[in-house]
Amino acid sequence: MTASGSFDAIELPAFVWDEIGSDPEAVDQAKPDPSDAPGELGLWVFILGDMTLFGLFFAVFLWENRRDRIAFAESAAHLHRSIGAVNTLVLLLSSYLVVVALHAYRRGSMAHARVVLIGVLGCAMVFAALKAVEYSAAITSGHVVTSNMFWTFYFILTGIHLLHVLIGAILVTLWCRKCTDGKAGTTATRFSEIAAVYWHMVDLLWVVIFTLLYVGCYS
Repeated sequence: MTASGSFDAIELPAFVWDEIGSDPEAVDQAKPDPSDAPGELGLWVFILGDMTLFGLFFAVFLWENRRDRIAFAESAAHLHRSIGAVNTLVLLLSSYLVVVALHAYRRGSMAHARVVLIGVLGCAMVFAALKAVEYSAAITSGHVVTSNMFWTFYFILTGIHLLHVLIGAILVTLWCRKCTDGKAGTTATRFSEIAAVYWHMVDLLWVVIFTLLYVGCYS
């Protein structure tokens, strides 16, 4: 059996393609290529650029930490590692929920996907609220962006990341609204993949930030 023949034998759900009618040729053209990456090429270019920018920040942070380990360690001691750890678990949970939501969305279980996405938005709200508490505690204690290099990196990295969380929440909200359409067409499915991939990037970035700022400066 040929590769195309084995692929044809797989019964794909109707929502994999938009209104294609009963034309067999249209069905064949609408079936996605299994080798396709989720989302769009532009998304992956953006993610590569975004992670490259963060990578440069991380490299400079490690360099500065190596130059003045005592000052960085003393500053990091004022961070609430328990809050950072909870936020890490919250984002890891949200990434799992995104996987569940995308699976449900692809199967056409819109109600299930919508409920799970609301859970993702709840995680985003918890993350933002805990960051607000942490920022308030740091500023009240006299630690601001100009205090020293550690706090400069802390507020810049976590601030930019928080902005990414808010953008991700907007994407998830739009995805959640698409669940009310009752049908996952090609365009809608692509958008859900974009939102999912973006959210996983946000999660990954936070894991690195938590490791560097909350844990790495103590070693």
